Amino acid sequence: MVCLDISKLHGEVKLSKLGGIVQISNMIDLDQSSLAEIGEMIALANQIRNYPKEYCESCRGKIMATLFYEPSTRTKMSFQTAMLRLGGEIIGFDNPQSSSVSKGESLKDTVTVVSGYADILVVRHPLEGAAEAAAMYSRVPVINAGDGGHLHPTQTLTDLVTLYNEKGRLDNLCIGLCGDLKYGRTVHSLIKTMTRYHNNSFVLISTPELALPNYVKDIMNAAGCKYVEVSSLSEAMPMLDVLYMTRIQQERFATREQYEAQKGVYVLDREKLNMGKRDLKVLHPLPRVDEITPDVDEDPRAAYFKQTVYGMYARMALIFSMLMNPQYKRKKPPTQSSHPVECSNPKCITKTEPYLPRLYFETGDMLECKYCDGRTLI
Repeated sequence: MVCLDISKLHGEVKLSKLGGIVQISNMIDLDQSSLAEIGEMIALANQIRNYPKEYCESCRGKIMATLFYEPSTRTKMSFQTAMLRLGGEIIGFDNPQSSSVSKGESLKDTVTVVSGYADILVVRHPLEGAAEAAAMYSRVPVINAGDGGHLHPTQTLTDLVTLYNEKGRLDNLCIGLCGDLKYGRTVHSLIKTMTRYHNNSFVLISTPELALPNYVKDIMNAAGCKYVEVSSLSEAMPMLDVLYMTRIQQERFATREQYEAQKGVYVLDREKLNMGKRDLKVLHPLPRVDEITPDVDEDPRAAYFKQTVYGMYARMALIFSMLMNPQYKRKKPPTQSSHPVECSNPKCITKTEPYLPRLYFETGDMLECKYCDGRTLI
């Protein structure tokens, strides 16, 4: 098997045949990985894509458990295909109603039991911070496959592999993000990671009701990244190197009326696409509803279907790296809260899993929840 040594310099990933594989314990937030480690995973994904036979038996005898508490097509099938192509096997559920969750079993108990059967867990959950909580009680590495409207690190890794292959770099990009910026976990994860690369700027395209959360803006400000907020997609198109379209997520709204008020506001069609640069790349985490018209699909600037294939190789690289990590040690979960107050975020995992210790980072007069990044005034 080919060994890898990847150096990361200003958005350029270089690959040689000298070193070893990055060692990752859990993948909860891509920010927990260094840029060098991210560069290694991108290069490994491309290595697997180019030499699949070198890796087809690499995870034989290993079992991956997928715990999907909410629906998924691409993420679930991408993970499953990735494990099968590495020679491993799969157990799990994609509907909590077909498991003991329907009987009231806690996340802690489910994770504790299933992690005794598997070598790695993949968790998707509608509540924010669920993957962080799962990692506290799992006996094996945990991958966050999306926790509510919070984070989606493997989609971001997919996006990075796509951008590197389609644009040739991860720096000096003007990135437009359009649609649901409030609940779009893919948007939050991507911005958090891309602020770490040199000279990236952002154009935030949304209605006021679906504007980017302040905690993500704070990350951009802290990184010194330039960004503007606009309400017109047409106005933004000429300045973009990358356009990241998103679906208005009906499942995140409290009422049907709130959803209908936002649905269909932003639609990328051929007319708008032709306002963009000739080397623009259009990404979308999918599924789409009506935000990209089908006549855009055949344009060479449309990269969202390629993106789904890159995602499989990104997840193969991640699974391989985590299962090949001999240094994984389960951290003993904390038993005491760092502060007695409850998280102010109604969608935090602590709202339905009351046994979880309340864990916060103190920032001035604010408490930032360790699980969901929600902020509470002291």
